[in-house]
Amino acid sequence: MLNPVALLSEPSKRTTPAIVKWLGQSKVMAVGWLAMRVWLGIMWMQAGWAKLFGAENAYFLHNHGAGVAGFAAHGVPAYSWWGSFLHSFVVPNAGWIGVLVALGEFAIGAALVLGFFTRTAAIASLLLLFTYVMSGTASVCGFYALFAIVILATWKTSSWFGVDGLIAGYRQRHPGHRHLTLRSGVTGTAEQVRAA
Repeated sequence: MLNPVALLSEPSKRTTPAIVKWLGQSKVMAVGWLAMRVWLGIMWMQAGWAKLFGAENAYFLHNHGAGVAGFAAHGVPAYSWWGSFLHSFVVPNAGWIGVLVALGEFAIGAALVLGFFTRTAAIASLLLLFTYVMSGTASVCGFYALFAIVILATWKTSSWFGVDGLIAGYRQRHPGHRHLTLRSGVTGTAEQVRAA
């Protein structure tokens, strides 16, 4: 009988192909990831803006979230258990869920455009897209999800041009300036805490 480890190799000893490493670490590719991140962020901001201040405002922030309630009540959910969730939880709470969706879309977009909390924004994007797809809307969700997954997989270089990159650069240049607080109440840089 064949040993699966001998046949497939030891997982901990496998190496990442050079092209994959290059895609995730290249400064040249950082420009491409930046374009993807900013584009996805702008799309989310536009969707959120329409709900907060634009044509969809009346359906999300007013009228008890009529847009959310209508979508949840008349959509075609992917699974019956999700349909039950929509009818029993989302429809009765559509007012605050509409506000949450509008603010969430805009916040995700702003974070992606700025490159601030990039991983968190990409994950939030995927979670929101998951709810849309489960509720019966495909539209551009697959395309947005692909971009969010790429941004999440390449977060170090996709956020290199952005606030996350600036913070990471500052931390690399000033490793001893991170403020620490011990249980004794001594606060300061790492050197100050060690001296106390």
